[in-house]
Amino acid sequence: MKKLFTLVVSILLLTSCGYKPSSHYTKQIIGEKVYTEVEVSLSDPENAVLIKDALNKALYTRLKSKATRKKHADSSIYVAYDNIHFVPLQYNKNGYVVYYQANITLGFTFIKGKVKEKRQIVGRYEFPIRPSAIISNDLRFKAIENGSIKALDQFITYLSAKGLLLNEK
Repeated sequence: MKKLFTLVVSILLLTSCGYKPSSHYTKQIIGEKVYTEVEVSLSDPENAVLIKDALNKALYTRLKSKATRKKHADSSIYVAYDNIHFVPLQYNKNGYVVYYQANITLGFTFIKGKVKEKRQIVGRYEFPIRPSAIISNDLRFKAIENGSIKALDQFITYLSAKGLLLNEK
């Protein structure tokens, strides 16, 4: 009987504390259906495809939101690819770079009704490279994709915090 009482009290305490994960607030802001658009950079057009795929994947896996056409969407997210540069992080004893960091700068614009949020975010991704080797296209694309996903995660976190603040007003 004592165990049953302890179990019931524990369940009541845990379920009544009011905890809601951040994705709850973000989903309230973003909605079920999202229109996504990625601005194509003339200097690097293949990056737009990587960023668009990463954006749609992040929205679905993290928030269960679906990409849709503009006229059916609850909200819109526009992404502009601003800049990418690679920074050497570590050298070996012979002076060759063995570790790089890719810094991908993305400009995000979120629109829902009259609400418009703009944010510029840098996504960073570190990766090793063989000594005396150059950054191949495969490594470059992987770095851009992973850096973009990190930037998207930061933007989703930002929207989540905004949702929490808006709910408290």
